[in-house]
Amino acid sequence: MRFVIILIIGIVLIPPVSGENWTQWRGPYLNGFTSEKNLPEKWSKTENVLWVAETPGLGHSTPIIWEDRVFTTAIEEGSKQMWAICLDRATGKELWKHDMGIGFFAGPGNNGASSSPVVDGQYVYYFFGPGTLIAFDMDGNVIWKRDIEDDHGKIQILFRYGASLLLYKDKLYMSVIHRHVRAKAEPGKPEPISYLLCIDPKTGKDLWKQERDSDALDESMEAYTTPYPYEGKGGPLIIVAGGDYVTAHDPDNGREVWRTHKLNSQDRKNYRLVPTVVSVGDMIIFCKARGTAIYGMKGDKSGQLTEEDLAWTIQENAPDVCSPLVMDGKLFVLDGDRRIMSKIDPATGEVIWKGRIESGKVFQASPTGADGKIYCINMGGEVTVLSAGDEFEVLFHINMEGREGRSTISISHGQLFIRVIENLYCIGNKQE
Repeated sequence: MRFVIILIIGIVLIPPVSGENWTQWRGPYLNGFTSEKNLPEKWSKTENVLWVAETPGLGHSTPIIWEDRVFTTAIEEGSKQMWAICLDRATGKELWKHDMGIGFFAGPGNNGASSSPVVDGQYVYYFFGPGTLIAFDMDGNVIWKRDIEDDHGKIQILFRYGASLLLYKDKLYMSVIHRHVRAKAEPGKPEPISYLLCIDPKTGKDLWKQERDSDALDESMEAYTTPYPYEGKGGPLIIVAGGDYVTAHDPDNGREVWRTHKLNSQDRKNYRLVPTVVSVGDMIIFCKARGTAIYGMKGDKSGQLTEEDLAWTIQENAPDVCSPLVMDGKLFVLDGDRRIMSKIDPATGEVIWKGRIESGKVFQASPTGADGKIYCINMGGEVTVLSAGDEFEVLFHINMEGREGRSTISISHGQLFIRVIENLYCIGNKQE
């Protein structure tokens, strides 16, 4: 298979390994933020480009970084062949890749290689949409492999599975919020349900499985959201959004601790949910489907909640796809369809500022925050850098000339990792 590395001429300054790793989809703090500083302020197709790696196919997953390794996925447009890939962070050279079978292209952009890997420094974990869950060591040796659909039934989502794994306190969590009523029960296999699954990352074996019931209808039963850990005064919780509700679960056994009021009171049948939950302090931030609202709520609750438990509601410029970003105690929400970024006080829901990003395409990748800046990439491969300061300000804009810009920009060790079609760019400050 084709795999081309383009090295940019010049003496490259690689930051020391003391930088912060980008360990899973929403980064080291699971909210789109990293504490990295002194990032490149601007770049071109050659300026401040340390290397470009051309992968065997498209990749919507976010590049994941651990020290000197970069982990990513790819799917070939013709054959639908899927790959798990590891690159050298210093050069972009391929260290290893594994054939992950034949995947799929489903509807508007999702494919079998959309889920982002997660890494803990010992193993890296990949999930591929048809059901394959696999762990490798850092050198690419298979530690364990299993098929989630074989063990728990076929996943019934209109555009197929598109969430990522959560790695939290030495456990893997996976949520499958789907239209299980369409899945047929198979002999010797569990009854189809929506569920939250907890897995031992060392062995790949299930620790527990918690049913996630819902009275949602049709496509509203489905979600593309990733589980999120909330650490409140009452102890940690795993938050799951989708199927018209947000629920909190005990990480030790999956028991449901609280459940919001129904977020789709009109029982609309197409309210599938995409944005993942985040938190700021004791506030949990979550979204209503189809870009219709953003909610703030105290996380330390119990039982069946009502609308009165909400602290605030915003019904303008809510995201349909992009997950919120948390940085410096503030909330940044990108309405990707309208191209509007809002800075919000998470305690009160006050909109501090909002502004429109001049963009030729919509945004579906979630924003990334670091060094007082917000990095956004649209569906056309245009990157816009905004200030996270006191007013809306565009700091930099570049067209990377691509398509399918759904991969969130990751930041690690003083470098930006930007995926555009088959190309993965490593952007960093250079010394000539």
